[in-house]
Amino acid sequence: MKKRISHKLVSILLVAALAVLSLAGCASSETDSDGDEESATETVSEENVTLRIAAQPYPLYSSIWVAYELGYLDEELSAVGVEYTWTEFQSGPLVNEAVAAGEADLGYMADLPAIIAKSSGQEIEIVSNVAYGEKGLAVLVTPDSDITSVADLEGKKIAYATGSYAQHLLALLLDQEGLSLDDVESINLGAGDQPAALTSGEVDAIVIWEQYISKMTTEGTAVVLADGTGIKRGNMVTYAVADYAEEHPEAIEAYIRALDRAGEYIESNPTEAAEAIADDFGIDAELMETIFGSFTFTTDLTQEDIDEITAVKDFSLEAGIISNDVDIDAFINTDYLDAVE
Repeated sequence: MKKRISHKLVSILLVAALAVLSLAGCASSETDSDGDEESATETVSEENVTLRIAAQPYPLYSSIWVAYELGYLDEELSAVGVEYTWTEFQSGPLVNEAVAAGEADLGYMADLPAIIAKSSGQEIEIVSNVAYGEKGLAVLVTPDSDITSVADLEGKKIAYATGSYAQHLLALLLDQEGLSLDDVESINLGAGDQPAALTSGEVDAIVIWEQYISKMTTEGTAVVLADGTGIKRGNMVTYAVADYAEEHPEAIEAYIRALDRAGEYIESNPTEAAEAIADDFGIDAELMETIFGSFTFTTDLTQEDIDEITAVKDFSLEAGIISNDVDIDAFINTDYLDAVE
């Protein structure tokens, strides 16, 4: 697991400045109930807030990465006196594990893993959208494969990250053909391991997201058998630990403002935005800019988004992907979005 801690210089300077001002405005130190002196610096330090962000290095979340690389997260969080840490994981299910273990306050992921986390009993709530895009997720096969339709997947070895939204797309596609996940041999593989498994013949197909779709099809090592067009909106969302969000709404709202700025920057300056984050995903800027075209980056949670997330939950419950129902009205909290507006 790769870990990167954000730059905190601005936040440190802010704390130092507040400490100096507090000391300057007091003729003497404060005294606590036991008669011990307590410095103003210690008081400010105790009030510090840190937002622990569980990140994923994929273009599905480009607006968050632009906010990270261009300093929008630093600026917006520092403006409300909040520091943050940035830890990277390779899938939504791994983010769920970190949050469940108390190691993160906020994570972003596709719809299904967020629903799985809530269904398992985690005290979390969706606080914003990140993006949506039907072509951002696809089933890939090799160019010389004898698999030419979804129906041909019956009995084949298919790799995907169990618990990811790739599993949901595959289930939807198979359902259209009168099949289910029981009719294929599922291989649980992370996105980073799937391309090699496909090209080596270890598996017959993979269900994977960007950057891998564009990279493999451009290189000629894979072709798209089917994507989410007309079947899966492909919502990426941000969820926060409910208690943390309630105690520190300013942190959640600052995060949303940073994403809004980044989404606007991608729309108005796609070339520059691509150059800022392409290296994070191991692709060139030209391909990164092309990938932007597959997504709409927005924090808004419209009724269409809520209906889609509800449909994902319903299908997952019926298919046995989750065992406990989720109250979507309680799960999605738009109060922080409303406060930013």
